[in-house]
Amino acid sequence: VHGGQVVAEGPLDAIMAVPESLTGQFMSGKRKIEVPKQRVPANPEKVLKLTGARGNNLKDVTLTLPVGLFTCITGVSGSGKSTLINDTLFPIAQRQLNGATIAEPAPYRDIQGLEHFDKVIDIDQSPIGRTPRSNPATYTGVFTP
Repeated sequence: VHGGQVVAEGPLDAIMAVPESLTGQFMSGKRKIEVPKQRVPANPEKVLKLTGARGNNLKDVTLTLPVGLFTCITGVSGSGKSTLINDTLFPIAQRQLNGATIAEPAPYRDIQGLEHFDKVIDIDQSPIGRTPRSNPATYTGVFTP
């Protein structure tokens, strides 16, 4: 609805040559995000593992997430991020943890690790409060240093 603009397109070299492209700046190394000196280690005994996800473009995908750590699902447009999380993982967790029967999950083989959770909540990017620029990330200050 309120999209941006295409800043660069084409092969990686062409994108890196466009000074206004943030993607190009990060891919070329002109800008970078420093890895923190001290990180919270994952507990190998506490993971959520979804195996055999096959909805839409997913081809027998296995997802392993550490429990209790901030995690991000990334990928190019059409790679299956929404299918994996919104159409597969969330409906499975909703059924097993919340007893919901609304959404049928996309095909999958197995899920392990839901015992580490007591409920699941879907938080989308809808505006919170009176400004359209406020969303869960801005409201909670998750990206504020």
